[in-house]
Amino acid sequence: MRRRIAAVLRRLRRAYGPPPAPRRLPPLDELVLTVLSQNTSDTNRDRAYADLRSRLPTWDEVADAPPPAIARAIRRGGLGPTKSVRIRRILRELRDRGVPLDERAFAGMRSAALWDLLVGLGGVGPKTAACVLLFSLGRPFFPVDTHVHRVSIRLGLVPPRSDPVRAQELLQAEVPPADVYDLHMGLIRHGREVCVARRPICSRCPLADLCPRVGVVGAR
Repeated sequence: MRRRIAAVLRRLRRAYGPPPAPRRLPPLDELVLTVLSQNTSDTNRDRAYADLRSRLPTWDEVADAPPPAIARAIRRGGLGPTKSVRIRRILRELRDRGVPLDERAFAGMRSAALWDLLVGLGGVGPKTAACVLLFSLGRPFFPVDTHVHRVSIRLGLVPPRSDPVRAQELLQAEVPPADVYDLHMGLIRHGREVCVARRPICSRCPLADLCPRVGVVGAR
């Protein structure tokens, strides 16, 4: 499988070039940003994040704000009533555990301990925890979003019936640490531009000869 992963990554790099440098937000900022990203576009996520920071500049203010005020601030990201409760609960739970709600949050924590802390929070799953570790701290944790999940199944990198959590476990175990960021970003771009959900554009696919599902319209 590692040989297959390496072949996929080579093709993605050749097709799309190197991915953009990762954003390096403070870990707590990345955590909230990732929650805001759920079920919306990157553009709307970023708008909601900017609006939230403008109206409630500190995370302590967000933790202390009533959910309707948070929901209004993040309205442009969609699902404001749901995400506002989730973000507030996460922040309050961290504060109750003694984590400062600023750039010192998670400082000095080892990866395993931080992982356990994050996935133990209500509303934080493996994908969100991996995003914090990868994008903010540069640690080789492999997030699996909807694009990575779909493309990795189609390419046979994970079994067809793998749910996102299982797919993340398998890819985390198989992808060399030095390749985690590039492969994650490459699969996302490929899933957005070519290996789209309903009608993948197999005629344009740089991975067509590696793909056991090529030509299957609507293939998962």
